[in-house]
Amino acid sequence: MSDSTARDETRLRNRRGFWLRHVQRWHWISSGVCLIGMILFALTGITLNHAAQIEGKPQVVEKAASLPAPLLADLQRGMEEGDAPLPAPLRDWLSEALDVWVEAQPAEWSADEIYLSLPRPGGDAWLSIDRETGDVFYEKTDRGWIAYLNDLHKGRNTSGAWSWFLDIFAAACLVFSVTGLLLLQLYAGHRPATWPVVGLGLVVPVILAILMIH
Repeated sequence: MSDSTARDETRLRNRRGFWLRHVQRWHWISSGVCLIGMILFALTGITLNHAAQIEGKPQVVEKAASLPAPLLADLQRGMEEGDAPLPAPLRDWLSEALDVWVEAQPAEWSADEIYLSLPRPGGDAWLSIDRETGDVFYEKTDRGWIAYLNDLHKGRNTSGAWSWFLDIFAAACLVFSVTGLLLLQLYAGHRPATWPVVGLGLVVPVILAILMIH
C-alpha cells in the first residue's frame, strides 16, 4: 500500500470518526432532553386512543360569596358591556375569599352580569358576578389526572410556557430521530436488517392509512 493511499484512508477514518462522535453526542443529548416527555406522550397517546374506555368521573366544586359594598359599587360604575379584564382589587378579593386565582384575561361584561370562562387542562371552570346584588358564583369541573395529561398532550387550555415546551420537545425529538437515522446509516453495513426494519416502519402506517381509514 502506497503512502498516499494510507494517508487517504487515515483521513477518511478521521473524518468518519469526527462525524460519528458529533452525531453520537447530539443523539444522546437530544435523547436526554426528550426522554421523559416521550414516555409521557407515548402513555397519553394510548389513553387518548382509548378515551371512551377509561373515562373518569367528573368532580364538580361550587363556591358562592357576596362582594363587599365598595367592590360592588366599583363594578356598577364600570363599563356597561364588552370584553375587559376584572379589576385588580376584585381579582385579589377572589383569591382571598374563594381561593380562585384569576389572571388579567378578558371577561364578558353585560348590563347585569360579568361572566368569565376559566378553561383548564383536565377540566373547566367559570365565574359569574351579578352586578346588581354582588352575588358571586364559581364552578370548577375536574375530570381527573388522565384527562389532565391528555390535555397537556394536545396543548389544550395550557399556557404560553407549555406551548414553548412543546416546541422545544418537538425539536429535540426531531434531532433525536435524525441523528438516529444517521447512526443507522453509519452502522447499516454490518446490520443487513437495518433498512428493511426502517422501511417497515414507513410502509405499515401508510398501508393502514390507505386501507383502513376512510
